[in-house]
Amino acid sequence: MITKLDSVLLQRKKFIYHYKNMRWAKGRHETYLCFVVKRRVGPDSLSFDFGHLRNRNGCHVELLFLRYLGALCPGLWGYEGSGQRRLSYSITWFCSWSPCANCSQRLAQFLSQTPNIRLRIFVSRLYFCDMENSREREGLRLLKKTGVHLTVMSYKDFFYCWQTFVAHRESSFKAWDELHQNSVRLARKLNRILQPCEAEDLRDAFKLLGL
Repeated sequence: MITKLDSVLLQRKKFIYHYKNMRWAKGRHETYLCFVVKRRVGPDSLSFDFGHLRNRNGCHVELLFLRYLGALCPGLWGYEGSGQRRLSYSITWFCSWSPCANCSQRLAQFLSQTPNIRLRIFVSRLYFCDMENSREREGLRLLKKTGVHLTVMSYKDFFYCWQTFVAHRESSFKAWDELHQNSVRLARKLNRILQPCEAEDLRDAFKLLGL
C-alpha cells in the first residue's frame, strides 16, 4: 500500500532547492518532510507506506503529519470494541529543517503518550540552533530524551530520498558542492547539541559545592 499525501513525487528542482544543506539557506521558509511508515505484518513481511508533506495553511509539517496518523497507521490506538492490542509502527522522517521548539515539544508530548511508535528523524539543516541557549536546541534535546533518533542527512540519505521520493526520471543523483563537508559540519554541531549533559552535570556539581 502506497500513500502519497501530496499526490505526486517531488520535482527534482524542488527537492534540491529545499533539501540542499547549504550554510546559508536564505528564502527557504517552508519545511518539507518525506516519510516512510513501516509495520511488521508477519515474520517475513512488512507493510510499507511513503509520501511527502510540506507546511500548509500555517500548520508546521511535523504537526500536519500527526493529523494523518490515523490513516497511515491503522490500529495505532487499537480497534474499538475488538479487544485487539495496539499495533506498533516504525516511522522515519527526512526533513529539510529540524523541528522548531514548539513542534519538538508537541512531538515529545505525543510520543510519550504513544509508546508503540518509534520515530527516526533525519534533517538536512538545523533550524535556529546557532545560539547556545536557543529553545530549538532544548527542543531537540527533549526529543532525544523521548527516544527519538536524530541524525543529520548524509550523502546516502539524500540518495535514498532521490530514489524514493523524487520524480527523477531515471536520472542519477548528483551531489552538490560541499554536500559532504556541510553534512559533517552539521552532524558535529548536532552531536554537540545533544551531548551537553556531562558539562551541565559538572556545572551543577560545582554549584552544589559552592565553587
